[in-house]
Amino acid sequence: MERGLPHGRTQPGAVTKLTPKSAKKFILDNTALMAPPHVPEVLLHLADEAHDLWLRTEEELAEIGLPPPFWAFAWAGGQGLARYVLDHPGTVRGKRVLDFASGSGLVAIAAAKAGAAKVIAADIDPFCETAIALNLEANAVEAQILGTNCVGSDDGWDVVLAGDVFYDKAFADSLLPWFKSLNARGAEILVGDPGRAYLPRIGLESLAVYQVPVTRVLEDAEVKRTTVWRLA
Repeated sequence: MERGLPHGRTQPGAVTKLTPKSAKKFILDNTALMAPPHVPEVLLHLADEAHDLWLRTEEELAEIGLPPPFWAFAWAGGQGLARYVLDHPGTVRGKRVLDFASGSGLVAIAAAKAGAAKVIAADIDPFCETAIALNLEANAVEAQILGTNCVGSDDGWDVVLAGDVFYDKAFADSLLPWFKSLNARGAEILVGDPGRAYLPRIGLESLAVYQVPVTRVLEDAEVKRTTVWRLA
């Protein structure tokens, strides 16, 4: 499926409405610390088959006040982009890096490990702030967490990293002009994408291709061919 949520059996019983204050407990109760298969250098709090979060449907999550938990899964585009950054540390070393739509913080953590001077992990999902903070702590690295919508803004980043962002047409259409304006003033824009529907067909240069293990609960295959692109 396109970037969505795990679907499974309906879980019986009432659930408690979540608040931002309970985010840390919810994340720790519904995830385990593990390494994504394509980026074993990084530890993340992720949901897997052993966790109730894995089985809950979008409707059930809405009932407990939880936005789609993109932060709980290591998506193929993010894994590919993180792999590229770790294998090519010169891409970010000594630079100001924005990890846009950061989710779990995987790519931000990879950039920090690769020697970026400053890393900003941006995501508007309020749960991401807690998830990213927990994952930064688990990897003993630092990054600034930005919880506001930064599309259209420019804080002088040298590199913008974006994994799995072209899954929705309206969102994709809003990103392209922003990415192009940042690129025009000298920022390098790198995108990790496993063939999402709204990836631009022109204006991108392929830097690397990976076979990234994923799960059929999230995707349509067990391995996704994932490309790291540079905006040309």
